[in-house]
Amino acid sequence: MLGYVLSKVGRALFVVWAAFTITFILLFVFPANPVDLLFDPAELNTIPQEVRDQVAAQYGFNQPVFVQYLNRLTQAASGNFGNSVGSGRKVSESLLEVLPNTLVLAAGSLALAVVIGFAIALLATGTRRPWLRNFVESLPSASVSIPVFMFGILLLQLFSFTLGWFPAFGDQGWQSLVLPVITLAVPVSGPIAQLLVRSFAEEFRAGYVTTSYAKGATRGGIIIGDVFRNASLPALTIAGITFGNLIAGAVITETVFARSGVGRLTQSAINTLDVPLVQGIIVFVAASFALINLVVDLIYPLLDPRLRATLTVHPVRSA
Repeated sequence: MLGYVLSKVGRALFVVWAAFTITFILLFVFPANPVDLLFDPAELNTIPQEVRDQVAAQYGFNQPVFVQYLNRLTQAASGNFGNSVGSGRKVSESLLEVLPNTLVLAAGSLALAVVIGFAIALLATGTRRPWLRNFVESLPSASVSIPVFMFGILLLQLFSFTLGWFPAFGDQGWQSLVLPVITLAVPVSGPIAQLLVRSFAEEFRAGYVTTSYAKGATRGGIIIGDVFRNASLPALTIAGITFGNLIAGAVITETVFARSGVGRLTQSAINTLDVPLVQGIIVFVAASFALINLVVDLIYPLLDPRLRATLTVHPVRSA
């Protein structure tokens, strides 16, 4: 188990380091002059050279690239990504200010996506009508095929502008959270539902199901009592992977519904070419993705006795 835990922690740290390194190369090395990214392109030719030199010294651009990399990596390890060019505030402060809104949106969307996925899997497995099963199994593909922004606009048109049930924009009160959560959850629920449908079908053909039938158990009782737990384990993994898609989808969703959050902050940072803020956001998203998947990897052996047995018998191979 120790080797398994160390390997998963090492992989998570590698993901965060790789995200930082790639963003450093793209934002600070590839541009011919990274100082130019800190100014408005329309006013770039009017900036005096002494001002450019002062800004370069302030951000360390006058140092060798490897020295810049080590300095920024050391600072990033302590959570310091420098100051935002647009606001002058620390990048960490800007992120922490909008982070709660995005976490609430992402957590609510993930919970709703899991509920939708399980509902589709249970209905597809429990029904004896082939036409209903085929219809339900086609829903995940349909949900994935709908672009997030288009689905959000449709919900706005129907439930905000036509029916007036929910506010169209803003982030005040739980009512303003309903449409963004649905918008973000429906496309994400597709892969979870597809995996659960296959997993439920495979488990339903297992030998213990036949034994349960022989003991007089009903179809619904077998699905809820026996199949549900075993078939749910793969969904835990894909739910962790899906969290990264939720953060990425928040950029579009928060823009459509004019909500403050990491998504809107990302859009603003890209539009204003705020390089330190862009790097901080990317590394934060990568760290969140790695952390969620690390938690899932560490919980999985506790839920799956087969994996625990494998780790006990072959600890080196599993790590």
